[in-house]
Amino acid sequence: MHRKFEDTYKHKGLRNGLTDKLRLKGIKAEAVLMAINSVPRHFFIPSEFEIHAYEDKAFPIGSGQTISQPYTVAYQSQLLQLSIGDKVLEIGTGSGYQASILLACGAIVYSIERHAELSKQAAKILKLIGDKQLHLKVGDGTIGWVEQAPFDKIIVTAGAPSVPKILFNQLKENGYLVIPVGNDTKQKMVRITKLPGNELKSEIFEDFSFVPLIGKNGWK
Repeated sequence: MHRKFEDTYKHKGLRNGLTDKLRLKGIKAEAVLMAINSVPRHFFIPSEFEIHAYEDKAFPIGSGQTISQPYTVAYQSQLLQLSIGDKVLEIGTGSGYQASILLACGAIVYSIERHAELSKQAAKILKLIGDKQLHLKVGDGTIGWVEQAPFDKIIVTAGAPSVPKILFNQLKENGYLVIPVGNDTKQKMVRITKLPGNELKSEIFEDFSFVPLIGKNGWK
C-alpha cells in the first residue's frame, strides 16, 4: 500500500510536546529546538512505528540501523554550535532525520551512508520536505569526503572505537567534530576542536549508545 505523508495539526501538537520535554532534559539551543519542532519525524520512521514518532525513543529503520532518539539528535546538534551557512559533514545518513535537523538549523549538509538502500530512502524523504542544501553519497564515512573538505563541523552518528584522524584533518581551523567514542555498546560523546597549528582540544560529555561505526577507520 502506498504510504501517505501528511503532517497534521496532531503531529504538530506532538512535536510541541516533544520540544518541551527536550527543554526539560537540558537542550538550550533555540535553533535546535525550533528545528525539532518543525521537522516531521514521523516521515523518517517505518509506518508501523509512526504512532510513536514523537516519543523520545530510537527505532529500527532497516539494514541493522536505527533512527536515534530525539534527545540524542538534539544533543549532538547542540554541541556543534551551528551557524547559518555552516558546511557540515555527517557520517551516517541513516533515516535522514539528523540531516534534516542540521538543514533546518541553516547548515549546508554533506552526508555519507554505507547502505545504498537507506541513502536512497533518506533522499526521497528529504526531497519530499524540500531540503535543498543537501548532498548525499554512498560510501565509507570513516574516510570522510576529501573532495568537499574542509568542513566547519563534522558529526558522526555511530559509535567509534577512536577518533579517525582523517576526519580531524578535514575540519577547518576552529571547527568542531562531534563523535561518540567507546566500545560497541556504550560510548562517551566527544567534541574535538581543531585549534590553530593543527592542535586539538578534546571535551568529553555524557554516555550514549549508538550502533557501531563500520569502515576502514571504525569497527571492521
